[in-house]
Amino acid sequence: MGKISKVRSVLYTTAKVLGDVDAVAKGKVAKRAKNRLLGKAAGKLLKKL
Repeated sequence: MGKISKVRSVLYTTAKVLGDVDAVAKGKVAKRAKNRLLGKAAGKLLKKL
């Protein structure tokens, strides 16, 4: 892996964690979990196309 892909990976991971922290602070954990699951399912469906 190159340096750019490592930095990108760290940035995406950080964004995901910050989104989780924000959801906890706003009391919207269930909504975030639902959206994350739907996003993963949509990604898998699109990958098959």
